Amino acid sequence: MANLPLMITLTTVLIYLLPSCIKSSEIILPKSLNLTLLTDPSAISVASHDFGNITTVIPGGVICPSSPAEISRLLSYASNGERKFQVAARGQGHSLMGQAGVPDGVIINMTCLAGVVVSDDMKYADVAGGTLWVDVLKKTAEKGVSPVSWTDYLHVSVGGTLSNAGIGGEVFRNGPQISNVLELDVITGKGEMLACSPQLNSELFYGVLGGLGQFGIITRARIVLNHAPKRAKWFRMLYSDFTAFTKDQERLISMANDTGVDYLEGQLFMSNGVVDTSFFPQSDQSKIADLVKSHGIIYVLEVAKFYDDPTLPIIGQVVDMLTKTLSYLPGFISVHDVAYFDFLNRVKAEENKLRSLGLWEVPHPWLNLYVPKSQILDFHNGVVKDILLKQNSTSGLTLLYPSNRNKWDNRMSAMVTDEEDVVYIIGILQSATPQNVPEVESLNDSIIRVCKDSGIKIKQYLMHYTRKEDWVEHFGTKWSDFSKRKDLFDPKKLLSPGQDIF
Repeated sequence: MANLPLMITLTTVLIYLLPSCIKSSEIILPKSLNLTLLTDPSAISVASHDFGNITTVIPGGVICPSSPAEISRLLSYASNGERKFQVAARGQGHSLMGQAGVPDGVIINMTCLAGVVVSDDMKYADVAGGTLWVDVLKKTAEKGVSPVSWTDYLHVSVGGTLSNAGIGGEVFRNGPQISNVLELDVITGKGEMLACSPQLNSELFYGVLGGLGQFGIITRARIVLNHAPKRAKWFRMLYSDFTAFTKDQERLISMANDTGVDYLEGQLFMSNGVVDTSFFPQSDQSKIADLVKSHGIIYVLEVAKFYDDPTLPIIGQVVDMLTKTLSYLPGFISVHDVAYFDFLNRVKAEENKLRSLGLWEVPHPWLNLYVPKSQILDFHNGVVKDILLKQNSTSGLTLLYPSNRNKWDNRMSAMVTDEEDVVYIIGILQSATPQNVPEVESLNDSIIRVCKDSGIKIKQYLMHYTRKEDWVEHFGTKWSDFSKRKDLFDPKKLLSPGQDIF
């Protein structure tokens, strides 16, 4: 055991060298399918990794479909053919632990199916499953409309986020992205091409939304649209007291649409991490760094109000409410006025900066949690202060903000804590080096263990369990329906094996 660190290092090195020498197992498709299976090293290498950059899952081949019918033929053959192989749909590969992978099976490159058609009445858009959300925004905004719920990062696929939930700063107002879908086209594990909605094939509709790719592949989603504002007033304000911070967050998400904010998140500046003060005036940046050093943690409330006409009275009223009635540290508030598109696409600038520094394609052992409102102080004390703040250093971002539970539809597969009206969304978004991935994963395990030992009723998001009993616990009362839907729509267990559920 004395050479264990060396073994871990050598293993990591081999993983990172692997793309140049990846060899997949052979899959041969009959010519009658009229499908091109890509098996060249470049295609296999790209499909073997995801955003997490922790695992390597080597498929047997990759298909770039020109139509949903090609996916249907592939799944019909896989389900009924003599040689069984598994299949996974992949958009941008933004999973963390190989969930979009399929060992020795076939990856369907969903980005080959992209497109947006806005309805004549501009109330919805029919969007191909492989379309990036940023392209949905561009296409709909041309007509003065847009979807109403967004993830923080827009360069991910529609089918990918709808298979999980799709959460961000508008969830408290409009629900996750899965709550804003009217209809889907889905190809089941049996190769059936089915339209589904709350009225048609509803079992499939509710199962697929948040269903982790287990019941079918989304080839089209009908997304709710509303008016697209032109501008965003974007605020960040600082707190030194956690209770004051959460009290103001909870007050803001309870306000009516016309008098409140349209976007709300929160993050933590910690003295053992990188403190990005660039949003604030240069004259305040050293003061903020001193605050963080003095208090250990400074809490950042981030909100936005969308608008067209800055002269409307409501804009002034919201600004007055934010600047005069909240309990942030006096003087520590900054506001930017930006185009609506630029606000929604704000993380792209961070990506570009990290790419230029070689810090984007690194391991991302992220931990995403839901925590009930009544236990958020326990979480803060037991996890943030007693675990995260006591690390020698942290690399990445910690998000913490509330959402309204009634914006989620419990008929869908996605899980969130049920106990209370308000649930907190936590993102411990650490970056790592290949050498310290085990250390960060151990930290995540300790956070989960502390929550369980303390009775904090967490649910994970973008989780990766490897034991069936953990999945049964995760889905709770939904497990029976989830399992039955798998038998109904994917009886051969062909779809998305990287989730490790069945």
